[in-house]
Amino acid sequence: MPGPDGWDEGADGDVPFRPMSISEMLDGAIAGIRRRPRITLGLSVAVSTVIQVLVTVATYYFIGDQADGEVTPGALLESVGSQLILGAIGLALSAYGILLLSGLLAPLLGRGLLGTPVPPRQAWRDVRPRLGRLIAVAALIMVVSLLALLLPIVPFLLLVAAGAHPALDVLAAVAGFPVGVGLMVWLYMLLVLAAPAVVMERETVGGAFRRARALSRGRWLRTCGTLLLTLLITLFMGFFALRIPFLIVQLVFFGDASHGTAMVLGLAVDTVGRIVSWSIMLPFDAGVIALLYVDRRMRREGFDLELRSRGRSAAAIIAAASPAASAPADSAGATAGRGRSGDDDPDGFFDLWRPYAAAAPGALAPAAVPPPSNAPRTGVTS
Repeated sequence: MPGPDGWDEGADGDVPFRPMSISEMLDGAIAGIRRRPRITLGLSVAVSTVIQVLVTVATYYFIGDQADGEVTPGALLESVGSQLILGAIGLALSAYGILLLSGLLAPLLGRGLLGTPVPPRQAWRDVRPRLGRLIAVAALIMVVSLLALLLPIVPFLLLVAAGAHPALDVLAAVAGFPVGVGLMVWLYMLLVLAAPAVVMERETVGGAFRRARALSRGRWLRTCGTLLLTLLITLFMGFFALRIPFLIVQLVFFGDASHGTAMVLGLAVDTVGRIVSWSIMLPFDAGVIALLYVDRRMRREGFDLELRSRGRSAAAIIAAASPAASAPADSAGATAGRGRSGDDDPDGFFDLWRPYAAAAPGALAPAAVPPPSNAPRTGVTS
């Protein structure tokens, strides 16, 4: 039945259309995968395959047979160091893939949030006009975060290269590594919402980062806690539960292989295991990031209340927000903003997500809209 604000509650999709708890965001990410497995897993398999094949090629050529027949401490340390570096590269590439998928899946979750149908090719049509900007935004988030990690440990690296006293090396490491990790985590959490923002709001690269900072302001700890919990689930499922069958096969049949065809087959089995595990877990991480973006829009800008004030169904909202229907009622600034969408928003869906929509002339102020009966907002803050 329609709620007191006239919104048809049957229009709600996999995710409750109100500010969400952490458990609801985790459940919503899983529900999004379950509801549209072909689209979400198809995108995830494509991204995961590229990432894991690159990691496998780097492993084969970077490590090679350097430890074959060698049991000296130096050779073992070189092998361990190489594997640590490759592990770090793999994690960085996986994080980049998660950011890409968060932008790719954000329109799917957004349309599901409004209960609108999602044709099989809709994901590509929604993202294609902003794919280049999404790639750039995800790359900049990773570059900024990694630079924040590396800069504080530069003194340690310089001291090691110069052969300084071990006590100075330890002091520089103790001071540099915690600061670097802290800066990396802080900047990543501050900027992570730029990936869905650049797609959903049709923003420029700089505009997406400004929106991410604005949405994250005052709620950094909540964002950090949500993503850390998601990371723990991902690491457990991706590194252990889903990869155990492939690790058993690799150890049983290719455990002693260090060169030749057997080593290549062992790497192939390991690669397939990583592709399978990360193809399932990456959309979960990406979905949580996309839902964090939606939650921040609701908490800070009253996005859910503003949409509920427009009509009884998602179809009516999109029809009312389409450029042809709403251009006469818009101000010059809003009309100019819609012009940025052009032909990449034929149904007016993305026009709903622009920040200026809440301030459009004639729109009912969010504070004047009563909360829905099934979504009390008592205690909800920005």
